[in-house]
Amino acid sequence: MVNVANIITVSRVVLALLTLALLPMAGNPSAANTAGFSSENILWTAFGLTVLVIWADGLDGFFARKLNQCTKFGAILDIAGDRCVEMAYWIVFCALGWVPLFVPLLYLVRGTFVDAMRSHASEQGLTAFGAKTMMQSPLGKFLVASNFSRFTYAVVKALAFCLVIAAHTAALDKTALPTVALYLVYFSCFFCVARGLPVLIEGQSLFKV
Repeated sequence: MVNVANIITVSRVVLALLTLALLPMAGNPSAANTAGFSSENILWTAFGLTVLVIWADGLDGFFARKLNQCTKFGAILDIAGDRCVEMAYWIVFCALGWVPLFVPLLYLVRGTFVDAMRSHASEQGLTAFGAKTMMQSPLGKFLVASNFSRFTYAVVKALAFCLVIAAHTAALDKTALPTVALYLVYFSCFFCVARGLPVLIEGQSLFKV
């Protein structure tokens, strides 16, 4: 279904991929110079575009509500778009040697199993968040479905993405920022697991023995 919200979702994924395509050039000064840019300019451009990618994450939902375009397809597309952007950043960061290998692997395994469980819940009329959330326990609702948890998790990942890029600029790579960025990456991994386990544990009750 083509509407404004879904176009924004798809455009965000495309923008993220184009942004990430710049990063290998930053590590290859000759390629950067051939393109007419310095490595530093490329990194800061990627930083700015990443901020735009993150900002657009909430834009599709805003227009979906504003224009009354909230659909099940749109919700699924939004989740798929989030997964694509998330995994693309971790994979490219890992390929460049900026984050350990376990980071994209952890997100891949967690995302696959959690999304599979949520897909089964969807067949029974339940959702990941909102009034019909599949989460039943108070702790599960807080960790997975609460606005506080979702917002905090999004902020941690957003900061990790941006600061990992900024930490490799010549202006900041000798400061404490690389360490701060790495701690944020690790914290996002912890948050990823903490929000995924309740879905897997409580989701088992949706299967009839």
